[in-house]
Amino acid sequence: MAFKYAIALTGSIATGKSTTVKLLAASGFHIIDADKIAHQILDEQHQAIAELFGVTLVHEGQVDRKALGAIVFADSNKRKALETLLHPLIYKEIERLSAEQDKLSKPYFIDIPLFFEGGRYPIEKSLVVYTTEEQQLERLMHREGYTKEEALKRIQTQIPVEEKRKLATYVIDNSGTLTQLEEECERVKREILNDSN
Repeated sequence: MAFKYAIALTGSIATGKSTTVKLLAASGFHIIDADKIAHQILDEQHQAIAELFGVTLVHEGQVDRKALGAIVFADSNKRKALETLLHPLIYKEIERLSAEQDKLSKPYFIDIPLFFEGGRYPIEKSLVVYTTEEQQLERLMHREGYTKEEALKRIQTQIPVEEKRKLATYVIDNSGTLTQLEEECERVKREILNDSN
């Protein structure tokens, strides 16, 4: 059976999920990365992508993710078309990897950026990486070079991080320093291990 010991790891754009994932992996948790699986499947589906969105998006069997992102963020119908193509394939692969992990009978994470938005995965427990919306904006503008408007548009395609925080089983607060984030990861690790005993 898949997803029995899984904890969905999520957050919102620019809340610092990648850093948190590295810290949790370093502390001994296994992580299934939905994004990595999505990228792999996206390239496997490059012919379908070319048919749906144009051949200019595909170069030597690889999809130009940035160009595709610009198209689907601007048009919700195109975003739905992409999701309809990719999501069942991504789900199937995550389910397969989850069933493998469940054999070990210990908690592990499935890193799913849009866990609450998708409502697709039957995972009972979730961990949200939290930061304020101001920090999200600042990080997006600084890291990706987006204008305030572009950054806001991306943030607004997701459920507000404050809401996700209320829905979560566990919360890691990443609104402070890296040292504070490390302490938060340790605290949550103890909490999870206590709960699973």
